[in-house]
Amino acid sequence: MNDELRIFTGSSNPKLAGEICRYLDMPLSPLKISRFSNDNMHVQIMENVRERDVFVVQSFTPPVNDHIMELFITLDALRSASARRITVVIPYYSYARSDKKDAPRISITGRLMADLMVTAGANRVLTMDLHAPQVQGFFSIPVDHLTAIPTIADHVRQNYDLTRAVVVAADVGSVKRAGFFARRLNLPMAIIDKRRISDTNVEQGSIVGEVRGCDAFIFEDEIATGTTLMATLHTLRDAGVRKIYVGATHPVFCGRAIELFANAPVEALFVTNTVDVPPEKHLDKLTVLSVAPLLAAAIERIHTGESVGALFS
Repeated sequence: MNDELRIFTGSSNPKLAGEICRYLDMPLSPLKISRFSNDNMHVQIMENVRERDVFVVQSFTPPVNDHIMELFITLDALRSASARRITVVIPYYSYARSDKKDAPRISITGRLMADLMVTAGANRVLTMDLHAPQVQGFFSIPVDHLTAIPTIADHVRQNYDLTRAVVVAADVGSVKRAGFFARRLNLPMAIIDKRRISDTNVEQGSIVGEVRGCDAFIFEDEIATGTTLMATLHTLRDAGVRKIYVGATHPVFCGRAIELFANAPVEALFVTNTVDVPPEKHLDKLTVLSVAPLLAAAIERIHTGESVGALFS
């Protein structure tokens, strides 16, 4: 790999960053993160980055505020150290959910985070499966938006019988994402008419499409508490579905999510490592797929000036 390339990582997902570097056959560059006695954060770049093409890997995972502040300080340190170009690699951008003003007197925080990243020193962003794809437009710098759908679809195709299967969009908002997943697997699609009442409460409606006697495959961009997905599972069971499989890019698994899935009518759950899944959250039915090869390929293409979109053509 070109000697001008450097990859750093914050503390949100160092295992993924290390795996990316192994695919690129290069070392992870050293970064020292510490705190002063007054709890202020201190970041020091531990090697020369002058005129280098630098990538910083950091997901917005709990503790989210600490990881975001870590990222901002790292970006500012790299800019002060005269890095030629700084690309922020955000496998999971949690604030993509805050993409509109859907209540009085609130912040469109997805845009605020984009502005702050640019102010801190970011020249480019590489991210994956944004909850709201329009968040790309919040940035005043180039954004490369990857998807884990091919990775998860390939896993499904290689491991499951799709003779009588259907892809289910859990709501109207996920139709485009589910449609891409269905086309990748060459499967029909059904849609659940779901209306969100609050952050953790939804009202399930009718199912558009044939699901009775079929195996249902659901694909979501992320799983947080899992409560709304549980309602979808019961709706499908009541509609006569045989087996249910769930895929998601971002396994946030907060609250009682793991407990819910342990007892849920789900045959298998497949996610990616954009969010690190600790040992205590692993289930027998859970498979974690790596997006490191995809991120590594995108980083190499950005560095050499090739098309990132060609990865999905």
